[in-house]
Amino acid sequence: MTAPYFVKAHWDAEASVWVSESDIPGLVIETETLAEFEHLMMRLAPEMLAANTQLHNTSVDIQFEVSARRELAVAGA
Repeated sequence: MTAPYFVKAHWDAEASVWVSESDIPGLVIETETLAEFEHLMMRLAPEMLAANTQLHNTSVDIQFEVSARRELAVAGA
C-alpha cells in the first residue's frame, strides 16, 4: 500500500466556498457546501490518481481534513 494522500477543505469566507489543497496531482475542488466537496473528492480523486500517477487497480488512504475560521462575538461583563 502507498503512503496516504491528503485532501484539505478550506473555507474561503470572501468567496463563500470550500476550496481544496491536496497532494493528488490535478485535483482541484471548489464548492459551496462541505457535503458537495466530499462527494466530488470521492469521485474525482480516484480519477486524478489513475490519470496522473502510476496507481491502478489498488486502494489508497486519503487523509481528509476540514479547516474553517469563525468569528465569535464575546459579550462584556
